[in-house]
Amino acid sequence: MLLQLQQMEKRFGGVTALRSGTLTVQSGEVHLLMGENGAGKSTLMKIVAGMYQPDGGAFLWQGQPVRLTCPADASALGIAMVHQESLLAPHLTVAENIFLGKLPSSGPGFVDRRRIQAEAARLIEAHNFPLQADWRVDRLSPAGKQLVEICRAIHRGSSLLIFDEPTSSLSESETHEVFRIVRTLRERGTGVIYITHRLEELRSLGDRVTVLRDGETVHTAPLAECSTEAIIQHMVGRPVTAIYTRESLPPGEELLRVDHLSVAPLLKDISFSLRAGEIVGLAGLVGAGRTELCRALFGLDRITSGSVHVAGRPVSIRTPRQAVAAGLALIPEDRQRTGLTTALPIAHNITLAHFDEVSRHGFLNRAAEQSVSQKFIQQLRIKCESPRQRAGRLSGGNQQKVAIAKWLVKQARVFLFDEPTRGIDVGAKVEVFETMDALARAGAAVLMVSSELPELLQVPDRILVMRQGTLTGSLPGRPTQEAIMRLAAFDKEPAA
Repeated sequence: MLLQLQQMEKRFGGVTALRSGTLTVQSGEVHLLMGENGAGKSTLMKIVAGMYQPDGGAFLWQGQPVRLTCPADASALGIAMVHQESLLAPHLTVAENIFLGKLPSSGPGFVDRRRIQAEAARLIEAHNFPLQADWRVDRLSPAGKQLVEICRAIHRGSSLLIFDEPTSSLSESETHEVFRIVRTLRERGTGVIYITHRLEELRSLGDRVTVLRDGETVHTAPLAECSTEAIIQHMVGRPVTAIYTRESLPPGEELLRVDHLSVAPLLKDISFSLRAGEIVGLAGLVGAGRTELCRALFGLDRITSGSVHVAGRPVSIRTPRQAVAAGLALIPEDRQRTGLTTALPIAHNITLAHFDEVSRHGFLNRAAEQSVSQKFIQQLRIKCESPRQRAGRLSGGNQQKVAIAKWLVKQARVFLFDEPTRGIDVGAKVEVFETMDALARAGAAVLMVSSELPELLQVPDRILVMRQGTLTGSLPGRPTQEAIMRLAAFDKEPAA
Protein backbone atom coordinates (compact mmCIF):
# COMPACT_ATOMS: atom_id res chain seq x y z
CA MET A 1 0.00 0.00 0.00
CA LEU A 2 1.45 3.36 -1.04
CA LEU A 3 -0.67 5.75 1.05
CA GLN A 4 -3.03 5.26 3.99
CA LEU A 5 -4.99 8.09 5.59
CA GLN A 6 -7.04 7.17 8.66
CA GLN A 7 -9.62 9.45 10.30
CA MET A 8 -7.88 12.68 9.25
CA GLU A 9 -9.10 15.86 10.92
CA LYS A 10 -8.49 19.53 10.11
CA ARG A 11 -9.93 22.66 11.71
CA PHE A 12 -9.54 26.31 10.75
CA GLY A 13 -10.45 28.31 13.84
CA GLY A 14 -13.99 27.30 14.70
CA VAL A 15 -14.65 25.72 11.29
CA THR A 16 -14.13 21.98 10.85
CA ALA A 17 -13.06 21.29 7.27
CA LEU A 18 -12.28 17.60 7.84
CA ARG A 19 -13.72 15.43 10.57
CA SER A 20 -13.01 11.91 9.34
CA GLY A 21 -11.06 11.68 6.09
CA THR A 22 -10.03 8.13 5.21
CA LEU A 23 -8.31 7.08 1.98
CA THR A 24 -5.94 4.40 0.68
CA VAL A 25 -3.98 4.44 -2.59
CA GLN A 26 -1.96 1.65 -4.18
CA SER A 27 0.92 1.92 -6.65
CA GLY A 28 -0.33 1.85 -10.24
CA GLU A 29 -3.84 2.91 -9.24
CA VAL A 30 -5.96 5.90 -10.32
CA HIS A 31 -8.13 6.74 -7.34
CA LEU A 32 -10.97 9.20 -7.99
CA LEU A 33 -11.86 11.55 -5.13
CA MET A 34 -15.33 13.02 -5.43
CA GLY A 35 -17.74 15.20 -3.49
CA GLU A 36 -19.64 18.46 -3.61
CA ASN A 37 -17.91 21.84 -3.46
CA GLY A 38 -16.73 22.24 0.13
CA ALA A 39 -16.82 18.53 0.95
CA GLY A 40 -13.17 18.58 2.07
CA LYS A 41 -11.41 17.08 -0.97
CA SER A 42 -8.81 19.81 -1.44
CA THR A 43 -8.18 20.08 2.31
CA LEU A 44 -7.46 16.35 2.55
CA MET A 45 -5.11 16.49 -0.42
CA LYS A 46 -3.25 19.54 0.91
CA ILE A 47 -2.51 17.47 4.01
CA VAL A 48 -1.04 14.76 1.77
CA ALA A 49 0.99 17.41 -0.07
CA GLY A 50 2.39 18.84 3.19
CA MET A 51 0.62 22.19 2.81
CA TYR A 52 -1.58 21.64 5.88
CA GLN A 53 -0.80 19.76 9.06
CA PRO A 54 -3.67 17.59 10.35
CA ASP A 55 -5.25 18.07 13.78
CA GLY A 56 -5.88 14.35 14.15
CA GLY A 57 -5.71 10.98 12.41
CA ALA A 58 -2.92 8.79 11.05
CA PHE A 59 -0.78 9.30 7.92
CA LEU A 60 1.07 6.19 6.68
CA TRP A 61 3.46 6.19 3.70
CA GLN A 62 4.44 2.74 2.43
CA GLY A 63 3.25 1.31 5.73
CA GLN A 64 5.23 3.70 7.97
CA PRO A 65 3.74 6.59 9.97
CA VAL A 66 5.01 9.99 8.83
CA ARG A 67 4.38 13.63 9.67
CA LEU A 68 4.81 16.22 6.96
CA THR A 69 5.59 19.75 8.08
CA CYS A 70 5.91 21.39 4.66
CA PRO A 71 5.59 20.63 0.91
CA ALA A 72 9.33 19.87 0.77
CA ASP A 73 8.74 16.90 3.09
CA ALA A 74 6.09 15.55 0.71
CA SER A 75 8.36 16.10 -2.29
CA ALA A 76 11.15 14.19 -0.57
CA LEU A 77 8.82 11.20 -0.18
CA GLY A 78 7.81 11.36 -3.86
CA ILE A 79 4.46 13.16 -3.52
CA ALA A 80 3.54 15.95 -5.96
CA MET A 81 0.32 17.90 -6.44
CA VAL A 82 -1.07 19.61 -9.54
CA HIS A 83 -3.18 22.37 -8.05
CA GLN A 84 -6.49 23.67 -9.34
CA GLU A 85 -5.24 27.21 -8.68
CA SER A 86 -1.73 27.80 -9.96
CA LEU A 87 1.07 27.99 -7.38
CA LEU A 88 3.73 28.86 -9.93
CA ALA A 89 6.22 31.74 -9.77
CA PRO A 90 4.65 34.13 -12.32
CA HIS A 91 7.81 36.17 -13.03
CA LEU A 92 9.84 33.09 -14.00
CA THR A 93 9.83 31.13 -17.26
CA VAL A 94 8.13 27.82 -17.93
CA ALA A 95 11.49 26.02 -17.72
CA GLU A 96 12.46 27.72 -14.45
CA ASN A 97 9.13 26.77 -12.88
CA ILE A 98 9.50 23.14 -13.95
CA PHE A 99 12.90 22.96 -12.21
CA LEU A 100 12.04 25.28 -9.31
CA GLY A 101 13.54 23.95 -6.08
CA LYS A 102 15.86 21.62 -8.01
CA LEU A 103 17.76 23.97 -10.27
CA PRO A 104 20.91 22.32 -11.73
CA SER A 105 24.10 24.31 -11.34
CA SER A 106 26.98 24.94 -13.74
CA GLY A 107 29.32 25.86 -10.90
CA PRO A 108 29.25 27.32 -7.37
CA GLY A 109 26.44 29.88 -7.24
CA PHE A 110 25.53 29.54 -10.93
CA VAL A 111 22.39 28.02 -12.47
CA ASP A 112 22.81 25.92 -15.62
CA ARG A 113 20.16 27.74 -17.67
CA ARG A 114 21.10 26.03 -20.93
CA ARG A 115 20.44 22.61 -19.39
CA ILE A 116 17.16 23.80 -17.83
CA GLN A 117 15.99 25.16 -21.16
CA ALA A 118 16.94 22.02 -23.12
CA GLU A 119 15.43 19.50 -20.68
CA ALA A 120 12.22 21.51 -20.30
CA ALA A 121 11.88 21.73 -24.08
CA ARG A 122 12.29 17.94 -24.40
CA LEU A 123 9.66 17.32 -21.72
CA ILE A 124 7.19 19.72 -23.37
CA GLU A 125 7.77 18.18 -26.80
CA ALA A 126 7.38 14.64 -25.46
CA HIS A 127 3.87 15.47 -24.24
CA ASN A 128 2.97 17.73 -27.17
CA PHE A 129 1.96 20.61 -24.90
CA PRO A 130 1.37 24.05 -26.49
CA LEU A 131 4.15 25.67 -24.44
CA GLN A 132 7.59 27.14 -24.99
CA ALA A 133 10.31 26.65 -22.38
CA ASP A 134 11.27 30.35 -22.43
CA TRP A 135 7.75 31.78 -22.04
CA ARG A 136 7.05 33.74 -18.85
CA VAL A 137 4.36 32.09 -16.75
CA ASP A 138 2.45 35.33 -16.00
CA ARG A 139 1.62 35.54 -19.72
CA LEU A 140 0.06 32.08 -19.87
CA SER A 141 -3.63 31.27 -19.81
CA PRO A 142 -5.02 29.28 -16.84
CA ALA A 143 -4.80 26.19 -19.05
CA GLY A 144 -1.14 26.88 -19.83
CA LYS A 145 -0.30 27.28 -16.15
CA GLN A 146 -2.04 23.99 -15.41
CA LEU A 147 0.12 22.25 -18.01
CA VAL A 148 3.30 23.69 -16.46
CA GLU A 149 2.28 22.25 -13.08
CA ILE A 150 1.78 18.85 -14.72
CA CYS A 151 5.20 19.05 -16.38
CA ARG A 152 6.85 19.89 -13.06
CA ALA A 153 5.20 16.93 -11.30
CA ILE A 154 6.19 14.52 -14.09
CA HIS A 155 9.77 15.80 -14.17
CA ARG A 156 10.26 15.04 -10.48
CA GLY A 157 9.42 11.37 -11.02
CA SER A 158 6.95 11.25 -8.14
CA SER A 159 5.54 8.00 -6.72
CA LEU A 160 2.17 9.67 -6.05
CA LEU A 161 0.62 12.46 -8.10
CA ILE A 162 -2.43 14.39 -6.93
CA PHE A 163 -4.53 16.13 -9.59
CA ASP A 164 -6.95 18.72 -8.16
CA GLU A 165 -9.58 19.35 -10.88
CA PRO A 166 -6.84 19.54 -13.55
CA THR A 167 -9.21 19.83 -16.52
CA SER A 168 -11.47 22.60 -15.14
CA SER A 169 -9.78 25.25 -17.33
CA LEU A 170 -8.51 23.08 -20.19
CA SER A 171 -9.79 22.66 -23.73
CA GLU A 172 -11.09 19.32 -24.94
CA SER A 173 -7.82 18.41 -26.65
CA GLU A 174 -5.77 19.43 -23.61
CA THR A 175 -8.11 17.38 -21.40
CA HIS A 176 -7.54 14.28 -23.52
CA GLU A 177 -3.78 14.84 -23.21
CA VAL A 178 -4.11 14.94 -19.41
CA PHE A 179 -6.02 11.65 -19.52
CA ARG A 180 -3.27 10.13 -21.66
CA ILE A 181 -0.64 11.26 -19.16
CA VAL A 182 -2.60 9.76 -16.25
CA ARG A 183 -2.87 6.41 -18.04
CA THR A 184 0.86 6.47 -18.76
CA LEU A 185 1.63 7.19 -15.10
CA ARG A 186 -0.55 4.27 -14.04
CA GLU A 187 1.25 1.94 -16.45
CA ARG A 188 4.57 3.02 -14.91
CA GLY A 189 3.32 2.08 -11.42
CA THR A 190 2.70 5.61 -10.20
CA GLY A 191 -0.21 6.14 -7.81
CA VAL A 192 -2.65 8.87 -8.87
CA ILE A 193 -5.33 10.66 -6.84
CA TYR A 194 -7.67 12.50 -9.17
CA ILE A 195 -10.13 15.03 -7.70
CA THR A 196 -13.05 15.46 -10.06
CA HIS A 197 -16.77 15.86 -10.50
CA ARG A 198 -16.82 14.50 -14.06
CA LEU A 199 -17.46 10.83 -13.50
CA GLU A 200 -18.68 9.97 -16.98
CA GLU A 201 -15.42 11.26 -18.52
CA LEU A 202 -13.37 9.08 -16.23
CA ARG A 203 -15.16 5.71 -16.34
CA SER A 204 -12.29 4.25 -18.33
CA LEU A 205 -9.66 6.10 -16.30
CA GLY A 206 -10.37 5.44 -12.63
CA ASP A 207 -9.88 2.21 -10.70
CA ARG A 208 -11.50 3.11 -7.39
CA VAL A 209 -13.63 5.98 -6.10
CA THR A 210 -13.90 7.62 -2.70
CA VAL A 211 -16.69 10.09 -1.90
CA LEU A 212 -16.38 12.82 0.73
CA ARG A 213 -19.36 14.64 2.19
CA ASP A 214 -19.22 17.36 4.84
CA GLY A 215 -15.62 16.52 5.69
CA GLU A 216 -16.15 12.77 6.06
CA THR A 217 -15.39 9.78 3.88
CA VAL A 218 -18.81 8.24 3.22
CA HIS A 219 -18.05 5.68 0.51
CA THR A 220 -15.11 3.84 -1.08
CA ALA A 221 -15.44 1.10 -3.70
CA PRO A 222 -14.10 -0.09 -7.08
CA LEU A 223 -15.46 2.26 -9.72
CA ALA A 224 -16.83 -0.63 -11.77
CA GLU A 225 -19.12 -1.55 -8.88
CA CYS A 226 -20.58 1.97 -8.45
CA SER A 227 -23.60 3.10 -10.40
CA THR A 228 -23.89 6.74 -11.34
CA GLU A 229 -27.04 7.06 -9.25
CA ALA A 230 -25.31 5.61 -6.18
CA ILE A 231 -22.39 8.05 -6.45
CA ILE A 232 -24.73 11.02 -6.78
CA GLN A 233 -26.62 9.84 -3.70
CA HIS A 234 -23.41 9.54 -1.71
CA MET A 235 -22.34 13.04 -2.81
CA VAL A 236 -25.55 14.84 -1.85
CA GLY A 237 -27.18 12.47 0.63
CA ARG A 238 -27.50 14.86 3.55
CA PRO A 239 -30.63 16.59 4.85
CA VAL A 240 -31.16 20.16 3.72
CA THR A 241 -31.36 22.63 6.59
CA ALA A 242 -33.64 25.47 5.59
CA ILE A 243 -32.43 28.88 6.81
CA TYR A 244 -34.66 30.95 4.53
CA THR A 245 -37.95 30.40 2.79
CA ARG A 246 -38.97 32.70 -0.03
CA GLU A 247 -42.43 33.17 -1.47
CA SER A 248 -42.24 33.39 -5.25
CA LEU A 249 -43.84 36.15 -7.31
CA PRO A 250 -45.60 35.92 -10.68
CA PRO A 251 -42.91 36.88 -13.24
CA GLY A 252 -43.31 40.18 -15.06
CA GLU A 253 -41.82 41.57 -18.25
CA GLU A 254 -38.70 40.09 -19.77
CA LEU A 255 -35.75 42.20 -18.62
CA LEU A 256 -32.87 40.14 -20.01
CA ARG A 257 -32.73 37.80 -22.97
CA VAL A 258 -29.53 36.04 -24.03
CA ASP A 259 -29.56 34.26 -27.41
CA HIS A 260 -26.83 31.81 -28.48
CA LEU A 261 -24.11 33.61 -26.55
CA SER A 262 -20.57 32.26 -26.89
CA VAL A 263 -17.24 33.39 -25.42
CA ALA A 264 -14.46 31.43 -27.10
CA PRO A 265 -13.23 29.04 -25.86
CA LEU A 266 -15.14 29.01 -22.55
CA LEU A 267 -18.86 29.47 -23.22
CA LYS A 268 -20.86 27.85 -26.01
CA ASP A 269 -24.31 28.69 -27.39
CA ILE A 270 -26.03 29.86 -24.19
CA SER A 271 -29.64 31.05 -24.32
CA PHE A 272 -31.92 32.05 -21.43
CA SER A 273 -34.09 34.89 -20.16
CA LEU A 274 -34.80 36.68 -16.87
CA ARG A 275 -38.09 38.35 -15.97
CA ALA A 276 -38.99 41.10 -13.55
CA GLY A 277 -39.70 39.73 -10.09
CA GLU A 278 -37.65 36.57 -10.67
CA ILE A 279 -34.67 35.19 -8.83
CA VAL A 280 -33.08 32.60 -11.11
CA GLY A 281 -30.38 30.32 -9.72
CA LEU A 282 -27.32 29.35 -11.75
CA ALA A 283 -25.86 26.02 -10.64
CA GLY A 284 -22.80 24.07 -11.75
CA LEU A 285 -19.59 22.52 -10.54
CA VAL A 286 -16.07 23.94 -10.57
CA GLY A 287 -15.13 25.08 -14.09
CA ALA A 288 -18.71 25.01 -15.41
CA GLY A 289 -18.49 28.61 -16.65
CA ARG A 290 -20.90 30.38 -14.28
CA THR A 291 -18.55 33.21 -13.36
CA GLU A 292 -17.45 33.54 -16.98
CA LEU A 293 -21.09 34.02 -18.04
CA CYS A 294 -21.53 36.84 -15.51
CA ARG A 295 -18.28 38.45 -16.65
CA ALA A 296 -19.35 38.32 -20.30
CA LEU A 297 -22.75 39.85 -19.58
CA PHE A 298 -21.05 42.65 -17.65
CA GLY A 299 -18.57 43.42 -20.43
CA LEU A 300 -15.48 42.05 -18.70
CA ASP A 301 -14.96 39.28 -21.27
CA ARG A 302 -15.56 39.71 -24.99
CA ILE A 303 -18.68 38.03 -26.38
CA THR A 304 -17.66 36.33 -29.61
CA SER A 305 -21.15 35.53 -30.90
CA GLY A 306 -24.79 35.78 -29.91
CA SER A 307 -27.00 38.66 -28.80
CA VAL A 308 -28.21 40.29 -25.58
CA HIS A 309 -31.50 42.17 -25.12
CA VAL A 310 -32.32 44.29 -22.06
CA ALA A 311 -35.98 45.23 -21.55
CA GLY A 312 -36.69 44.26 -25.14
CA ARG A 313 -33.91 46.35 -26.68
CA PRO A 314 -30.77 44.87 -28.28
CA VAL A 315 -27.63 46.07 -26.52
CA SER A 316 -23.95 45.84 -27.34
CA ILE A 317 -21.97 45.19 -24.17
CA ARG A 318 -18.22 45.38 -24.68
CA THR A 319 -17.25 47.19 -21.49
CA PRO A 320 -18.58 47.42 -17.92
CA ARG A 321 -19.55 51.04 -18.61
CA GLN A 322 -21.90 49.86 -21.38
CA ALA A 323 -23.31 47.16 -19.09
CA VAL A 324 -24.04 49.71 -16.37
CA ALA A 325 -25.65 52.05 -18.90
CA ALA A 326 -27.88 49.17 -20.05
CA GLY A 327 -29.06 48.59 -16.46
CA LEU A 328 -26.92 45.61 -15.41
CA ALA A 329 -25.14 45.23 -12.08
CA LEU A 330 -22.51 42.68 -11.03
CA ILE A 331 -21.79 41.67 -7.44
CA PRO A 332 -18.63 39.58 -8.05
CA GLU A 333 -17.48 36.46 -6.23
CA ASP A 334 -14.28 38.04 -4.91
CA ARG A 335 -15.71 41.14 -3.28
CA GLN A 336 -12.40 42.26 -1.75
CA ARG A 337 -10.48 42.27 -5.03
CA THR A 338 -13.13 43.14 -7.61
CA GLY A 339 -16.29 44.18 -5.74
CA LEU A 340 -14.92 46.85 -3.41
CA THR A 341 -12.09 49.28 -2.97
CA THR A 342 -11.28 48.16 0.54
CA ALA A 343 -8.81 50.99 1.27
CA LEU A 344 -11.53 53.62 0.70
CA PRO A 345 -14.40 54.58 3.02
CA ILE A 346 -17.80 52.89 2.86
CA ALA A 347 -19.35 56.09 1.50
CA HIS A 348 -16.93 56.16 -1.46
CA ASN A 349 -17.68 52.53 -2.28
CA ILE A 350 -21.46 52.97 -2.15
CA THR A 351 -21.41 55.96 -4.51
CA LEU A 352 -18.57 54.73 -6.72
CA ALA A 353 -20.79 53.78 -9.67
CA HIS A 354 -22.92 56.92 -9.37
CA PHE A 355 -20.33 59.65 -9.02
CA ASP A 356 -22.30 62.15 -11.10
CA GLU A 357 -25.06 62.24 -8.45
CA VAL A 358 -22.67 63.18 -5.63
CA SER A 359 -20.42 65.59 -7.50
CA ARG A 360 -20.61 68.96 -9.16
CA HIS A 361 -18.36 70.09 -12.01
CA GLY A 362 -16.11 67.11 -11.30
CA PHE A 363 -15.74 67.84 -7.56
CA LEU A 364 -17.07 65.51 -4.90
CA ASN A 365 -19.94 66.84 -2.81
CA ARG A 366 -19.19 65.23 0.54
CA ALA A 367 -22.54 66.19 2.04
CA ALA A 368 -24.41 64.48 -0.83
CA GLU A 369 -22.15 61.45 -0.59
CA GLN A 370 -22.77 61.25 3.16
CA SER A 371 -26.54 61.52 2.70
CA VAL A 372 -26.77 58.88 -0.03
CA SER A 373 -24.49 56.40 1.73
CA GLN A 374 -26.25 56.85 5.09
CA LYS A 375 -29.59 56.02 3.44
CA PHE A 376 -28.33 52.64 2.18
CA ILE A 377 -26.38 51.88 5.36
CA GLN A 378 -29.71 52.11 7.19
CA GLN A 379 -31.70 50.29 4.49
CA LEU A 380 -29.31 47.30 4.39
CA ARG A 381 -28.50 47.43 8.13
CA ILE A 382 -24.76 47.72 7.46
CA LYS A 383 -22.97 47.53 10.80
CA CYS A 384 -20.25 50.18 10.80
CA GLU A 385 -18.82 53.03 12.84
CA SER A 386 -19.73 55.62 10.21
CA PRO A 387 -19.80 56.08 6.41
CA ARG A 388 -16.17 57.21 6.70
CA GLN A 389 -14.99 53.81 7.99
CA ARG A 390 -12.77 51.91 5.57
CA ALA A 391 -14.64 49.13 3.76
CA GLY A 392 -11.78 46.72 4.42
CA ARG A 393 -12.44 46.88 8.17
CA LEU A 394 -15.99 45.50 7.84
CA SER A 395 -16.98 41.87 8.32
CA GLY A 396 -17.51 39.76 5.20
CA GLY A 397 -21.29 40.06 5.42
CA ASN A 398 -21.20 43.83 5.74
CA GLN A 399 -18.71 44.12 2.89
CA GLN A 400 -21.17 42.20 0.73
CA LYS A 401 -23.94 44.62 1.67
CA VAL A 402 -21.76 47.58 0.64
CA ALA A 403 -21.11 45.88 -2.72
CA ILE A 404 -24.88 45.51 -3.17
CA ALA A 405 -25.60 49.09 -2.04
CA LYS A 406 -23.40 50.44 -4.85
CA TRP A 407 -25.86 49.10 -7.40
CA LEU A 408 -28.98 50.08 -5.46
CA VAL A 409 -27.79 53.67 -5.79
CA LYS A 410 -27.41 53.15 -9.53
CA GLN A 411 -30.97 51.72 -9.76
CA ALA A 412 -29.96 48.77 -11.91
CA ARG A 413 -32.71 46.46 -13.20
CA VAL A 414 -30.76 43.22 -13.77
CA PHE A 415 -28.57 42.01 -10.92
CA LEU A 416 -25.88 39.35 -11.36
CA PHE A 417 -24.92 37.88 -7.98
CA ASP A 418 -21.83 35.64 -8.20
CA GLU A 419 -21.58 33.50 -5.04
CA PRO A 420 -23.25 36.22 -2.92
CA THR A 421 -23.02 34.33 0.39
CA ARG A 422 -19.46 33.01 0.17
CA GLY A 423 -17.56 33.60 3.40
CA ILE A 424 -20.40 35.14 5.40
CA ASP A 425 -22.29 33.83 8.41
CA VAL A 426 -25.83 32.48 8.47
CA GLY A 427 -27.41 35.71 9.72
CA ALA A 428 -25.75 37.75 6.97
CA LYS A 429 -26.81 35.14 4.40
CA VAL A 430 -30.45 35.63 5.35
CA GLU A 431 -30.08 39.40 5.01
CA VAL A 432 -28.54 38.98 1.54
CA PHE A 433 -31.44 36.72 0.54
CA GLU A 434 -33.91 39.30 1.88
CA THR A 435 -32.16 42.01 -0.15
CA MET A 436 -32.39 39.90 -3.31
CA ASP A 437 -36.07 39.27 -2.62
CA ALA A 438 -36.67 42.99 -2.10
CA LEU A 439 -35.00 43.72 -5.45
CA ALA A 440 -37.25 41.20 -7.18
CA ARG A 441 -40.36 42.62 -5.51
CA ALA A 442 -39.33 46.09 -6.66
CA GLY A 443 -39.34 44.84 -10.27
CA ALA A 444 -35.73 43.79 -10.83
CA ALA A 445 -34.49 40.48 -12.22
CA VAL A 446 -31.83 38.57 -10.28
CA LEU A 447 -29.39 35.90 -11.47
CA MET A 448 -27.91 34.10 -8.48
CA VAL A 449 -24.76 31.97 -8.94
CA SER A 450 -24.25 29.60 -6.04
CA SER A 451 -22.24 26.48 -5.25
CA GLU A 452 -24.39 25.81 -2.18
CA LEU A 453 -27.14 23.36 -3.10
CA PRO A 454 -29.27 24.14 -0.02
CA GLU A 455 -29.39 27.81 -1.09
CA LEU A 456 -30.45 26.86 -4.60
CA LEU A 457 -33.26 24.77 -3.15
CA GLN A 458 -34.58 27.57 -0.95
CA VAL A 459 -34.26 30.87 -2.82
CA PRO A 460 -34.66 30.82 -6.65
CA ASP A 461 -37.91 30.58 -8.63
CA ARG A 462 -36.14 28.35 -11.14
CA ILE A 463 -32.63 27.04 -11.68
CA LEU A 464 -30.39 27.00 -14.74
CA VAL A 465 -27.61 24.40 -14.67
CA MET A 466 -24.26 24.71 -16.44
CA ARG A 467 -21.62 22.16 -17.29
CA GLN A 468 -18.37 22.76 -19.21
CA GLY A 469 -19.44 26.10 -20.66
CA THR A 470 -22.95 25.11 -21.76
CA LEU A 471 -26.43 25.16 -20.26
CA THR A 472 -27.51 21.58 -19.69
CA GLY A 473 -31.01 22.25 -18.42
CA SER A 474 -33.54 24.31 -16.52
CA LEU A 475 -35.39 23.20 -13.40
CA PRO A 476 -38.40 24.68 -11.61
CA GLY A 477 -37.91 26.01 -8.10
CA ARG A 478 -37.48 23.57 -5.19
CA PRO A 479 -36.04 20.60 -7.16
CA THR A 480 -34.10 17.78 -5.54
CA GLN A 481 -30.35 17.95 -5.07
CA GLU A 482 -30.05 14.83 -7.20
CA ALA A 483 -31.80 16.58 -10.10
CA ILE A 484 -29.31 19.46 -10.00
CA MET A 485 -26.30 17.14 -9.73
CA ARG A 486 -27.41 15.05 -12.69
CA LEU A 487 -27.43 18.12 -14.95
CA ALA A 488 -24.25 19.56 -13.41
CA ALA A 489 -22.12 16.42 -13.65
CA PHE A 490 -23.40 14.55 -16.71
CA ASP A 491 -23.80 15.28 -20.40
CA LYS A 492 -27.25 13.74 -20.39
CA GLU A 493 -29.66 12.27 -17.92
CA PRO A 494 -28.04 9.13 -16.45
CA ALA A 495 -29.92 5.88 -16.35
CA ALA A 496 -31.29 4.84 -12.97
